[in-house]
Amino acid sequence: MYILMHFTCLLPFVCLLIYTPLMPCPPSTTFVPFSERERERERERERMEKSGTPRVAIIGGGISGLAAAKELRWLEPVLFEATDSIGGVWRHCSFRSTRLQTPRPDYEFSDYQWADRNDPTFPTHSEILEYLHGYATHFDLWRFIELETKVVEIRFVGHGETKTGFTDLWGDKGRPIADGPAWEVGVVTPRSNTVQWCKFEFVVMCIGKYGDVPNLPTFPRGKGPETFLGKVLHSLDYCKLDDEAAKSLMKGKKVVIIGYKKSAIDLAVECAEANHGTDGQPCTMVIRTLHWTVPSYSISGLPFFLFFSTRLSQFLHERPNQGLFRSLACHLLSPLRRGVSRFIESSLTWKLPLEKYGLKPNHPFVEDYASCQMAILPENFFAEADEGRIAFKRSSRWCFWEGGVVLDDNTKLEADVVLLATGFDGKQKLKSVLPEPFRGLIVDSSGVMPLYRGTIHPLIPHMAFVGYVESVSNLHTSELRCKWLGRLLRGHFKLPGTGAMFRQTGAEIDVMKRTTRFYRRHCISTFSINHSDDMCEEMGWSSWRKRSWLAELFSAYNNQDYKEDESQ
Repeated sequence: MYILMHFTCLLPFVCLLIYTPLMPCPPSTTFVPFSERERERERERERMEKSGTPRVAIIGGGISGLAAAKELRWLEPVLFEATDSIGGVWRHCSFRSTRLQTPRPDYEFSDYQWADRNDPTFPTHSEILEYLHGYATHFDLWRFIELETKVVEIRFVGHGETKTGFTDLWGDKGRPIADGPAWEVGVVTPRSNTVQWCKFEFVVMCIGKYGDVPNLPTFPRGKGPETFLGKVLHSLDYCKLDDEAAKSLMKGKKVVIIGYKKSAIDLAVECAEANHGTDGQPCTMVIRTLHWTVPSYSISGLPFFLFFSTRLSQFLHERPNQGLFRSLACHLLSPLRRGVSRFIESSLTWKLPLEKYGLKPNHPFVEDYASCQMAILPENFFAEADEGRIAFKRSSRWCFWEGGVVLDDNTKLEADVVLLATGFDGKQKLKSVLPEPFRGLIVDSSGVMPLYRGTIHPLIPHMAFVGYVESVSNLHTSELRCKWLGRLLRGHFKLPGTGAMFRQTGAEIDVMKRTTRFYRRHCISTFSINHSDDMCEEMGWSSWRKRSWLAELFSAYNNQDYKEDESQ
C-alpha cells in the first residue's frame, strides 16, 4: 500500500571582475584560489550568459532537488547543497533502524526503477541513498551539484517588476522566468566564510519540511532542560551519532522519549534493543496525541491500496471544486466512507494491542490518513513492549525537573536521557533565508503554505517550492510537480492570475479542514489522483493514465503511471 510514505555560488572571481554589472560582489568578499572544476564551471557560465540562457538555482539536494535538477537540466541549473552529500533527510536525519514506509515500487522515479524492485522488504536509508546516487549518476546530475555550499540569504531584485513583486499576474507579466535577474542568492562554503552572491532568473526551493530546524517545545521559567541534570537531545542530534555512541547513550540508562510519530517509534525500538540483558532499563514514551499506526500493507488480508489509492476509492472523498453532483454524491456516500474507516480501525484494534497499552486514538483512521500522520510499525515494536522494554505514558503537557520529566498529573518520571522526537520546523527554514515581505507570506492565516499545484506561491514571483505538499508517496508528489514545473518554464502553458490561484489553494485547504483536524501538514492523500489529474490537464496530458477503465477504477496510481511517452 501507498502509505506514506542545493557550480557553487562561490563564483570564480575572474567573472566577478569582468562582469561586475551583472554579478556585483559585496565589499566583504574574500577572493580564494580557483579549482579546476570552478574554472570549467566559469567557462560554462560565460557561455550561458552569452547565449542568453536564463540562470536557475535549485536549493537543496534531497529527492525534490534531484527531481528538479533532472526535469530542468535543459536550463543547466545550479543545485546548492549545504552538506557534503545528496539525499536530504535520508542522509542527515535517519537512524540506524530507519526504513522506508512504503514498498520499493511506490518510492521510485518514473524513469529510474529500483534494480531489486520486487524485493518485498522495505529499503533501509542506506539503500535509499544508494538509489538516489544511482539516479544522479544515471542522468548526469552531478555536473549541476555544488556540495558544501550553504545558502544563507536570498534577496529579491525584482527586474522589471514592483519592488515587492506583487502583480495581478504571477512573475514578470505572467512569465515564469524573468527577463533579467530576479533573485540574488548568498552562499558560504568551507573555502570562505564570507557570503558570495549570485544572480538568477528563477529559484527552486527544495530545502524540505524535515531536518535542520528542530521543533522544540517551550517551558515556563525554571522548568526547561536547563533544570534537568541528565542529557537532552533532539532526534536531529541523535541521528548524528554513530552506532556505538547511540548504544552507549541509551544502554543501562533510563530514557524518556517525547512523541509518538515515526521518529519516536524508531527511537523507542533502538532504545529497547540497546537495553537487552540483565542491566537493561525500559524506555518510556510520553505521548500527547495518539495516531493510528499500521503494522503491514494489508487490512484483514486486503491490499491497503484498495481503501484509499484507487480512483474508485478516492471517489468517496471530497475534492476541491467538485461541483454539485460530486458534492451530493459525497454526502450520500458518507456512511460508506465512515464504514471503511471503521473497518480499518476495527482490524487494527484486533491485530494490535492498542487497548492494552492505551494507544487507541479517539479520532477516525481517515483523519490520520488524510493528514499523512500514520507510521508503519517496526515488526518488533509491541514485542519489545510486551517484554517491558517500552512503556507508555499519556500527557497533554510536560516539563523538566532535575531528575527527569514531570507529566500533567504531576507524575515524576526519572530519566538519565530525554530524547525529543518533536519534529521539525520546515517553514522556519524557509523564513530564515527569504527576505521580507515574502518571509511573512510563507503561511496563510490557517498556518498552511498556499501553493498552487503544491508548487507556486501566487505572491512570490520567479520562485517555486517543491517538497512542501505531502501524499502517500512524497517522491511521487515531488517528481510530478517537477515535471509540471519544467513544462511551465518551457512555456507549454500559462498560470492563471493570482486571484484564481488563491481560490484554488483556498479550496484545497477548505477540503483538508473538513476532512481532518491535522490539516496544517498540507496533505492531499484523499484527493491525490484528482490533484494529479488537474496537473496533467494543464500539461496537455491525458488525466486517465491507465490502459483500461477497469484498471482506472481498481488499480493503484504510482509514479510509473506518469512516465512520459514520446508524444509528451
